[in-house]
Amino acid sequence: MKPSLVVVGNGMAGMRTVEELLKLAPDLYDITVFGAEPHGNYNRILLSPVLAGEKTVDDIMLHTREWYQQNGITLHAGDPVEQIDRKRRLVRARSGLEVRYDRLLIATGSKPFIIPVPGHELPGVLAFRDIQDVEDMLQAARNHKHAVVIGGGLLGLEAANGLQRQGMDVTVVHVTDALMNQQLDKPAAQLLQKALEAKGLRFMLGAQTTGIIGPDRVTAVRFADGSEIPADLVVMTAGVRPNIALAKSAGLHCERAIVVDDTLQTYDPRVYAVGECVQHRSATFGLVAPIWDQARVCGAHLAGAGHRRYVQQASPTRLKVTGVDLYSVGDFIGGEGSEDLVLRDPRRGVYKRLVLNGNRIAGAVLYGDVQDGPWYFDLIQKRTDISSMRAHLLFGEALCAQAA
Repeated sequence: MKPSLVVVGNGMAGMRTVEELLKLAPDLYDITVFGAEPHGNYNRILLSPVLAGEKTVDDIMLHTREWYQQNGITLHAGDPVEQIDRKRRLVRARSGLEVRYDRLLIATGSKPFIIPVPGHELPGVLAFRDIQDVEDMLQAARNHKHAVVIGGGLLGLEAANGLQRQGMDVTVVHVTDALMNQQLDKPAAQLLQKALEAKGLRFMLGAQTTGIIGPDRVTAVRFADGSEIPADLVVMTAGVRPNIALAKSAGLHCERAIVVDDTLQTYDPRVYAVGECVQHRSATFGLVAPIWDQARVCGAHLAGAGHRRYVQQASPTRLKVTGVDLYSVGDFIGGEGSEDLVLRDPRRGVYKRLVLNGNRIAGAVLYGDVQDGPWYFDLIQKRTDISSMRAHLLFGEALCAQAA
């Protein structure tokens, strides 16, 4: 009898970990996967192009049901785990099915944060998290006109772009005075806003939502100053929260998320966790690059080849809106003792800002011309001394190579 590995969560983090495990030890475990959604595993990052009509759901599938069969994996899609009994080492799914485990991998991801204002439960108020949300938005776009997206971060702007591409009249509401304030400085945010306004999007910045109005479906959104705007569809993209209810109820140690060590092991040595539901050295995760790193490390330890340790790295941010080029990585704000190198070319719509600490790059924001983004990212990660190329640094890798 092979030992049993049960994976709770059929998303990108859990299945990438299984892929890494299969590379190293394809026959080690009997693997059972439970997922809340009634699909195989798909690329959640590409939901935005599906909403925009640039891709189909089939295009973004990573693992079809056939893949699970070919790899001898038992998939229970649409049947989420509702209880973990660590004493008896078994999980119980919504259907009542119980499966024992020798190793358990929790990859429950995160839940969208729905702002708890009056009316937030009305029909027509959605998150932007999964295939069902996208299908609901596409349905709304066919039958309704006015969309309001609450949250002007990465996900909110991608949702707004997709809904506008589907013919809706879209207003983005953001509580601070600059878009993507977690990833951009103000000058880059202003360039981005201008470009998106030219595409037809509208913005209300520094606006606080106080209520969603409608008798039996949303009809308007109300703000702290008493004003209202019409809305047939409201999409909440005001952040996510690690989905840790299951882990907490099982008695696993959680703070903001499930606490793991450098091997992605929880306080229970039989239980591992990866992805947006974990907390490693006080940090939580929302971008794909660190989650792929976690999957590599966790897969190796599950395979018994456990010499790897997970080390946090900076991760770049890109916006998936056609015609808008944006790249941000590292500490783009700076602090005491840091210096800025800035290039502005308003006519071309190009803005670059590099934040230097001593002779090293600490962060970069690029708008309009992003081709050197990966190179700057490499310089940040390798902590390269840039003093010899400082004069040409803003003009990119090619010029620095010539000057050298």
